[in-house]
Amino acid sequence: MELANYAMTPQYTKGRKFKEKEHAYRSVFQRDRDRIIYSTAFRRLQYKTQVFVNHEGDHYRTRLTHTLEVVQIARTIAKALKLNEELVEAIALAHDIGHTPFGHAGEEALHEIMRDYGGFEHNLQGLRVVDVLEERYPEFKGLNLTWEVREGIIKHTTFFDKPMLSEFTPESLATLEAQAVDLADEIAYNNHDLDDGIASGLIKETDLKLIPLWDKAKTIVCGQYTNLAKNIEKYQTIRTLINIQVTELLKESEKRINDFKIDNPEKTRSLKEKIIFFSPEMKSDINILQNFLMKNLYRHFKVVRMSSKAQRFIRDMFSVYLENPDQLPQSARIRLKEESLHRIICDYIAGMTDRFALDEYKKLFHPWEKV
Repeated sequence: MELANYAMTPQYTKGRKFKEKEHAYRSVFQRDRDRIIYSTAFRRLQYKTQVFVNHEGDHYRTRLTHTLEVVQIARTIAKALKLNEELVEAIALAHDIGHTPFGHAGEEALHEIMRDYGGFEHNLQGLRVVDVLEERYPEFKGLNLTWEVREGIIKHTTFFDKPMLSEFTPESLATLEAQAVDLADEIAYNNHDLDDGIASGLIKETDLKLIPLWDKAKTIVCGQYTNLAKNIEKYQTIRTLINIQVTELLKESEKRINDFKIDNPEKTRSLKEKIIFFSPEMKSDINILQNFLMKNLYRHFKVVRMSSKAQRFIRDMFSVYLENPDQLPQSARIRLKEESLHRIICDYIAGMTDRFALDEYKKLFHPWEKV
């Protein structure tokens, strides 16, 4: 597909930290995408929490299924706007790679523990994963990704994320491809968390009548079909919700590209507002939906209980490892010559899946559990 003149192409890349011979038939961004897919951290997303802990049910989103849904939406946006799909896919695949077990609860626990030791933020951790913690190559640590993919990871900004790092000039905007991933993530987690919330019974469809976006999507579905089974009606409403937001996003983004006369990939960096974005009216409607989810799902007493329990697991494990580092595996202890004990424990716990963390907790605290 022919790319727009504002799309990021390999010829504009700022390259890799460590020089490598380019591949005969794969672009730099395609190679980045492939390296992320084959990484250990990416596979671990299969058993990391989105909202519901892994053992709560088989059909709720995990970090991996959420990531795949973000990729799908982001690629749709990229194709429609003639952006670089390979760069979009690479950033989308890596956008949650630094997440802890137990979702944002795990992140909050680690940030509190690490407050005096550099803190913890999952986008910064994602960059650390791809720059340092993944070890697969004899010439360098990490995956040696291109600057643009690394920038997309660290500048990933949504309702939950606002990281900063001086290496990437925080005051400048990221590529349009990175912006597309930000909005795809927002669309994905809003609608799919809503879907999981309804499936879990924590959200009742009757509670959604006053949410403008839901009401609009439901009206469209009911206008097209009659006597739908409840599960199919819900699926079609969520599907329509996503389509409404993506369609409006594309319309507004095309308008902004024309209004700001974006004709090369560097022109967006000095702007004060994103080019890939919603109209003020749509953003207002999305804010209503997000506030509803915050009140009725993320702060539901059952989710809060799960989060509180998860934070206790993490604090307790961290204390045990800190008190006696010999309980850490050799693969972690070997790094004591290079890193502080706090950071090593933080990396170890952040890399755990929900399932592994629960098993580790049992081994550390249950006397009848085999170690």
